[in-house]
Amino acid sequence: MFFEYPKLLWLLLLVPLSILIYVWREIKGRHPYLTVSNITPWKTGKDGWLKKIARHIPFVLRCIALAALVLAIARPRSASELEKVSTEGIDIVLSIDVSTSMLAMDFKPDRINAAKQIAIEFVSQRPADRMGVVVFAGESYTQCPLTTDRQTLINMMKDINCGIIEDGTAIGNGIATAVSRLRESDAKSRVVILLTDGVNNTGEISPQMAIEIAKTYGVRIYTIGIGAMGEAPYPTEYGVQMVKVDIDEPLMKQVAEETGGKYFRATDNTKLAEIYSEINKMEKTRTVVDSYPQYKELFFRFAVLALAAILLEVVMRLFTRHLPD
Repeated sequence: MFFEYPKLLWLLLLVPLSILIYVWREIKGRHPYLTVSNITPWKTGKDGWLKKIARHIPFVLRCIALAALVLAIARPRSASELEKVSTEGIDIVLSIDVSTSMLAMDFKPDRINAAKQIAIEFVSQRPADRMGVVVFAGESYTQCPLTTDRQTLINMMKDINCGIIEDGTAIGNGIATAVSRLRESDAKSRVVILLTDGVNNTGEISPQMAIEIAKTYGVRIYTIGIGAMGEAPYPTEYGVQMVKVDIDEPLMKQVAEETGGKYFRATDNTKLAEIYSEINKMEKTRTVVDSYPQYKELFFRFAVLALAAILLEVVMRLFTRHLPD
């Protein structure tokens, strides 16, 4: 706590000065007296000590009121240092392959559910960014547009499953739709994270054309190839069978290199989590912190104390008049 007008605190000297004057008057002051021939009636009073003490209470209350009033007009204040944090967020769109090959069980419990779970953890770690989700297989569409509403985004990501759209792997469409979500973004950093486990085999937009579109809008693309090396267990109507893992890594590297991103290969849940963690570190949100004091006025409590003391003084004066001698 500090005072806006500290020089006014010199007025507090009036309190000890008033006490000295009061004591001097009590000792040397002039009091009415009455000459009587017999003081026996006054000796029998048992409650005289109460009035002797009570008659000083109004003066004590007056001193409290004076001190509180001086403190109030000196304008007491408290200050707390606050931080105003402004962030320069990054707009990120996750483009996730939902073709039926994502049901392969080389991840736990399978590729699509592992991809969703780890992507949700990634989303939760970036509260300052706008994020969206695009899904693609034989075609592509926006599952969730750019938003800062994390809970809505996470709920919509949980609804992602294989088989919801025509099967196939249209990587060019997945990139183009994600870039389209970022086309009108005013963020200084725009990023697509493309996750797939296959080879482009369909779609109206070729991966090369999608790369040019991304470069035109200054969108950086991180590509993730998801799938174990060699073969992976895959559920079929005849039970779980081993199928060949076929990822177009040269294309994934080309997409990343030409757009300023990076290619990653995820072979299990742990590796996929590490990849998202690395991307999280690479794409840091710029934060600016400005410190400034916030003041709180405290004079009101002292003003209330002064008023209460004055009112109590009046009450006590009335009370002492009715006390027995």
